[in-house]
Amino acid sequence: MVEVRRCMTAAIAVGCLLFTLPLAAHHGWSNYGTDEFSLTGTLDTPLSLSGPHATMRLRAEGQVWNIVLSAGNRVSSAGLKEGMIPVGAQVTVEGHRHRDSKTYEVKTERVKWNGRLFNVYPDRT
Repeated sequence: MVEVRRCMTAAIAVGCLLFTLPLAAHHGWSNYGTDEFSLTGTLDTPLSLSGPHATMRLRAEGQVWNIVLSAGNRVSSAGLKEGMIPVGAQVTVEGHRHRDSKTYEVKTERVKWNGRLFNVYPDRT
């Protein structure tokens, strides 16, 4: 009976570890500054709703910036869909820049394109 309990405890521990590993790759807010940041550029890589967060890339200020949005289902619920914004279109993103100034990345709360506003983190102000 003691051996069965040890095996069950080990199995639960391994299960918990496997469950939390994907969370380590999650793009939380701790790597981003607290100041609001706005960036306008041209869409370099189209919106992708796959992965833990939707992503796209903007070319601005002589760099290609990684644009990290909320989860794909939330982005889609905000009205922003894959293929909607054509590559080369002018886009403005608002959110928080990565704390490392050598990392060109924005954790994005809002996307503006073609007169439309997509609030992908409506619970953040």
